[in-house]
Amino acid sequence: MKKKLITMTSIILAVVLLISGCSGASEKDKEKILRTNNTSEPGSLDPALAQGTHESWVLDHIFEGLMKKSEDGDIVGGMAEKYELAEDEVTYTFTLRDDVTWSNGEPVTAHDFEYSWKRALDPETAAYYAYQFYYIKGGQAYNEGKGSVEDVAVKALDDKTLEVVLESPTAFFPELTSFYCYFPVSKDVVEANPDWAKDPSTYVSNGPFLLTEWEHNAKILIKKNEDYYDADKVKLDGVDFAILDDENTAWQRYEGGEFDFLTPLPQTVVAQLNAEKSSELVIGADLATYYYNLNNEVKPFNNAKVRKALSMAIDRQKIIDNVAQGGQLPAEGVVPYGILDENGKEFREVGNFIKYDVDEAKKLLEEGLAEEGMTVADMQNATLVYNTQEAHKKIAQAVQEMWRTNLGIEIQLENVEFQVKLDREKAGDYQISRAGWIGDYIDPMTFIDLWVTNGEYNDANYSNKEYDEYVKTAKTTADQKVRMDAMRKAETLLMEEMPVLPIYFYTQPYAQKSYVSGVFKPVNRYPYFIYADMDVDKF
Repeated sequence: MKKKLITMTSIILAVVLLISGCSGASEKDKEKILRTNNTSEPGSLDPALAQGTHESWVLDHIFEGLMKKSEDGDIVGGMAEKYELAEDEVTYTFTLRDDVTWSNGEPVTAHDFEYSWKRALDPETAAYYAYQFYYIKGGQAYNEGKGSVEDVAVKALDDKTLEVVLESPTAFFPELTSFYCYFPVSKDVVEANPDWAKDPSTYVSNGPFLLTEWEHNAKILIKKNEDYYDADKVKLDGVDFAILDDENTAWQRYEGGEFDFLTPLPQTVVAQLNAEKSSELVIGADLATYYYNLNNEVKPFNNAKVRKALSMAIDRQKIIDNVAQGGQLPAEGVVPYGILDENGKEFREVGNFIKYDVDEAKKLLEEGLAEEGMTVADMQNATLVYNTQEAHKKIAQAVQEMWRTNLGIEIQLENVEFQVKLDREKAGDYQISRAGWIGDYIDPMTFIDLWVTNGEYNDANYSNKEYDEYVKTAKTTADQKVRMDAMRKAETLLMEEMPVLPIYFYTQPYAQKSYVSGVFKPVNRYPYFIYADMDVDKF
C-alpha cells in the first residue's frame, strides 16, 4: 500500500512538473522578443565613440537624449520635459524630468549631460562626432586645443537644469540633441571604469531598452527597461539583433521564420516583393545619399577633370532600374530631397549637377590624365573598396563595367568588413571607396559640412578654402536666406570639383512579418522598435 502511494505520488509530481514545464515554455515562447539583423559588429557602443548605423541602431534604443523623435516623427521632450530659448536666440535652458534614472538606479542629472558633451569635445576622447558640438560656444576651440574646457558654454545650473549657449542661432539644435553623439553617459560610471561600454555587465544606459547580452560578432540582445519613464509605451519585451553581414543568409533566416523584421534586403528580393505587391515590404523614406569617395590625395584622383570624367561615365538610372531596384532616385548632388529651404521649398531645387555624358567623360579623362603625366593604363590597378554586402557588390560591379566600357579603365574590387572600411578611409588607405550618409538632422548642413578641410568625415581628403568659407558663413549667420545661399554655393562648387561621386538618394526597404506593428521609420534614422508590438497569437 505504501509502495503504491509513493508510486502514485511520483506520478502526480511528474505530471505537475510536466505541466509546469510546458506552461513555462509556453510563456517564454509568448515573450515579445523581436528578432532582426544588425549586419555588422559595432566598433563601440559608447555614444561618444560610435560612428555608423551598425552602432547607432542599437544606441537609439538603449539611450535617450534631451529630446527625442515621437512616433509621429516630431521632436519632443526626452530626458528634458521642456526647454526655453532666450531672446538672444543662442541661450537654451533645458529642464530635465523628475523621473529619469540610469539603469543602475541612479538619477540622470544635468551634470551628466554637461560631462558627456564636454567629454565628446575633449581631444583625448577622439570622438568622431566632436564637430557636431561646435555649435556650442567654445566647443571648437576646446576640441582643437585652442581653448579650455571651462570656456565650453554648457553648464548644469543644478541637477535638473542645463544651460547651453551657442556660437550663433541654430534652429535645428533641439533636434540635434536627439542624435546619438549627444546622448548622455553616467559620469560616475565612466570615471570609475573606462571600459564600461565593452560588457553588458558593466553597461549603464538610460533608454527604453537595456543591453543584456553582447556576443561579439554573433548577437546583441536588449530587454525592456521597466524603469524607463515612458515604459507604458514600450510593448516589446526585447529586441534580438543577430550580427550577419551576408544579406542573402539574413533573408533566408527571415523567410524561415527566424527573423521578424529585416533591413537591408537583397536587391533582387526588393524587386520581387515589389512586383508581388507583398504586404510585408515597406519602402521607408531616407534622408541619405549613396556615393563613392575618391581619395583626392592620390593620383590621378587629385585631378578634378579625372573625377568629373568618372562621374559622367556612370549611368545612375540604369543602376537604380537594374541593380538597386528599391525606388531610389538618381543623385542630383550631395543633398537629397526632403529638406526645405528658407521659402519652404525643396532645397534640392537648386538644380541637378549630375549628368551622364560618355563623350565628355572621355575628353575630360584624357585631359586630366595628361595634366598628371599619366595614361589610362596607369589606372588599371585602381581599387574600389566596399563593405561586405551583396547590394554594394552589385553596384560596384555595375560601376566597374561602366568605367570599363565607357572609359577603358579596368579597376579592381575589394570587399571588407564595414569597420575595416571605415578604418581604412580614416587612414587614407584607399583609392575609391563606397560610402553613404544619413542626415544627422534635417538641414542641408548635415551634408554640406562633411567636406570642409580636415573634416572628421571628409574621407575624400578634399580641401578648398572657398568651400570652407561658404560653410563658415552658413554656420555663423542668423539670416536664413544668407545661410541657404551659402550652402547652395557650397554644393555648386563641390559638384564642379566632384571630390565624391553621388550615385543615388536612398530609400530604406524593409520587411516585417504580419504580426509586427508599430515600427516607426524616422526619415533620418533606422527603424525604431520603441513603439513596436507583436501579436502573440500569430507568431
